[in-house]
Amino acid sequence: MASDIKILTDKINIPGIETFEVYRKNGGYAAVEKAIKKMSPDEIVEEVKKSGIRGRGGAGFPMGMKWSFLAKPEGIPRYLVCNGDESEPGTFKDHYLMKNIPHLLIEGMIVSSFALGANKSFIYVRGELMYVIRILEKAIEEAKNAGFLGKNILGSGYDLELVVQPGGGAYICGEETALLESLEGKRGNPRNKPPFPAIKGLYQSPTVVNNVESIATTSWIINHGGDEYAKLGIGRSTGTKLISASGHVKKPGVYEIELGLPVEEFIYSDQYLGGIREGHQLKAVVAGGSSVPILPANLIMKTANGEPRLMSYESLSDGGFATGTMLGSGGFIAMDETTCIVRNTWNFSRFYHHESCGQCSPCREGTGWMEKVLHKIEHGHGKMSDIDLLVDVAKRIEGNTICPLGDAAAWPVGSAIRHFRDEFEWHITHPHEATQKGAVFMNKSILV
Repeated sequence: MASDIKILTDKINIPGIETFEVYRKNGGYAAVEKAIKKMSPDEIVEEVKKSGIRGRGGAGFPMGMKWSFLAKPEGIPRYLVCNGDESEPGTFKDHYLMKNIPHLLIEGMIVSSFALGANKSFIYVRGELMYVIRILEKAIEEAKNAGFLGKNILGSGYDLELVVQPGGGAYICGEETALLESLEGKRGNPRNKPPFPAIKGLYQSPTVVNNVESIATTSWIINHGGDEYAKLGIGRSTGTKLISASGHVKKPGVYEIELGLPVEEFIYSDQYLGGIREGHQLKAVVAGGSSVPILPANLIMKTANGEPRLMSYESLSDGGFATGTMLGSGGFIAMDETTCIVRNTWNFSRFYHHESCGQCSPCREGTGWMEKVLHKIEHGHGKMSDIDLLVDVAKRIEGNTICPLGDAAAWPVGSAIRHFRDEFEWHITHPHEATQKGAVFMNKSILV
């Protein structure tokens, strides 16, 4: 059993914690004081590297290594951009942090900006969340009035301006180079890489883009040390992780877990999700947001080798895409036996087709093809050859686009057919039954 330690959410239920006064009384901004008064930027980077924390936005790239790639040419400004454009279906943990404890993110932004040598940093927030943007702007003003932002922070000579930018209203703006384009006032299209943002990012200057949860964690790392953080978790999956849990569970919500927690314990213990809703059983799980492969109940509980599946980067991916999945952004969607996998896959495909920026032909055309073919199958007009057609289209998209949106569109389709092919075939061979309201196929029986 993993520990119950909370790094990001331990103070989140304190009344008034969204204000500077209450946050400060509860130890807030101690990391800024320590970082600016007692540490050099290189020492901060070293602590983050020692912590082993991996980016919490989905890719899982080591955060300290990403920081160490930042170019530092003389006379050229550097930027830190916080990616708060959380739009992945099933993921809502950054939203939870920003609205409930905004100063945790701002404290992390100050520490991280100082470490990277940035004097102007940005928090790019999903445009639909205007009320969250106002919460952050109020918190920034409070921090500035207290001397933690602006000119000569705490008398150190270090200056930092922090700007909150509403997002462009598209899922693709969560891709870091599309985000930078949007931040520059352009259409949010992903850039070809290289050069990577660490060399040429915002306004062609060296830039680091990190997720909200990642940046918010840096305060704890500075206060307690990278080595202490690395003691949490399991193997290369160090620390804690916020999980957005939704679907057919008794207690959906945002949970902070220590990485390494068994999936079975996460789903069924009263401390977390409390099990599947009464009278139903687990059918499938999307473990890391809509873009990661779906797994049937047996494979989310145990690996193909019979080992208990853990909430960690390594365990969830055990078996590759044949029998595993990904931790991704931590968007955990549980589905019971009343869920139609074909309809769910079609719904995901509609999303990715709509959100494709259209730059790359495989993504622009392929996502549309997948949506149309899935629509045919779902509505009783499919042919058996359509199933292999979907697999073929998904393979032609995967790995052939500028950004990961193509992969994100292809993986749910490929994995749904891999694990639930008999359900797709039943939709084709039994079109009348399959199109009845509430009809779901499971274990060779029809549930209506």
